[in-house]
Amino acid sequence: MIKNTRFELSFKNITQLENKLNFCKLNNIENINIPCKGLIKKDLFNYTINYITKNFDELNVTYHYSLYHQYSKNKNKSYQDFLDFIKNSYNNRNYEILLVSGSNKKKNFDSIDALGYLKKEKNLKVKLGIAYNPYLEKYYKISSERERFERKLSTGLINSIWFQYGTDIKVLQHEVNYLKNVSKDEKLNLFGSLFIPSKQFIARFKYRPWKEVYISQKCLYALDNFCDFTRDLVSFYKNNNITPVIESDFTSSEKLDSVYSFIENER
Repeated sequence: MIKNTRFELSFKNITQLENKLNFCKLNNIENINIPCKGLIKKDLFNYTINYITKNFDELNVTYHYSLYHQYSKNKNKSYQDFLDFIKNSYNNRNYEILLVSGSNKKKNFDSIDALGYLKKEKNLKVKLGIAYNPYLEKYYKISSERERFERKLSTGLINSIWFQYGTDIKVLQHEVNYLKNVSKDEKLNLFGSLFIPSKQFIARFKYRPWKEVYISQKCLYALDNFCDFTRDLVSFYKNNNITPVIESDFTSSEKLDSVYSFIENER
């Protein structure tokens, strides 16, 4: 499991990115995810791809492409930018792409719309990852996630599912069973978000909870409970062939040791 684990990098500029990539190289970390959010969008996002391709071509990179953060001028221009990005992934370097609508979906231009346009392109061979939030219906009364998944899957352009983070394994198990049943004729790779619990993480989340990310009060008010849950989640991922994606900062020896302590010692 450790060998396949993916690590998401957050950074504010190329200098910080370079330092973190050198840390990865020093610690034999090759599976990297680059998000598209906050400062990492538009020029910095595009420059990051060119920089990594030129200087760290040994890495196995998945780039998140946010239709919200990469939106430019209008729907047509934004779609053309996305199409160019996909074509560049084959001309420049065959990296993986995780397509997300973004924190605030653009009207008439979310991941379903973009996939529909892509399906009509001729001579375009592409396989994309899509996000899935198992917790929306139970905890946020949003019942459209399954329907949206089936519409995305029907395009024939999907090769991976990336699960949003949450702390209800029973709900997660229920949704994993559903996804495997619906997509049984497709070979899909599964990935699951993983945060390493800490007092700092708990304090930040309690002060400013993330949109549509469910973390139980049991985990938020007792670090030991959060750690126990994390070990259970890692075991669940392992038993269901779901590759963990570390979204906590890991770029120090102490933090990386903490990551490995959970992955190596799951229940």
